[in-house]
Amino acid sequence: MEYLVTYASKYGSTERYARWIAAALDCPCKEVREVREEDLARCGVLIHGGGLYAGGLSGIRVVTDHAAALAGKPVVVFSCGLADPADPVNAERIEAGVSRALGPELSARVRQFHLRGAIDYQRLNPLHRAMMAMLRKSALKKGYENLRDEDRLMVDTYGRRVDFTDEASIAPLLAYIRSL
Repeated sequence: MEYLVTYASKYGSTERYARWIAAALDCPCKEVREVREEDLARCGVLIHGGGLYAGGLSGIRVVTDHAAALAGKPVVVFSCGLADPADPVNAERIEAGVSRALGPELSARVRQFHLRGAIDYQRLNPLHRAMMAMLRKSALKKGYENLRDEDRLMVDTYGRRVDFTDEASIAPLLAYIRSL
């Protein structure tokens, strides 16, 4: 079966995961701007990765805009963000956001995986830096002792570089793809 990995990555974590997946599957890996209709028509399985930004998944249009070319083909989507997908609350929120972006029909047939990324505040664009500052401020208003562990981690590491990427975390995604 011919695989194609596509990705949209603003700061590099999603691209890193996409390249690890493509290397493990020995298949092409393309940034969404490079993907052509014929690439999607030729592939047997599409694996798309995107960063999570304000509940949206970057590059998801490679799936939604080409649903006809992907009809009858397995589609796997992986998200990459700071929220720990091992936390059931986070996993549910991520899944719901990606499902909204896909719409009900596509969501029913797309398998989702969620991976943890990285952040380097020095590299953030002004909008993302402002969003993180507002998120931190909002968290601190609740009182540090009232925060979830993940929110405490965000407050404690604010302004620094934090990297949660882990090549081993792609194992369940690879096992699923290989089972198709």
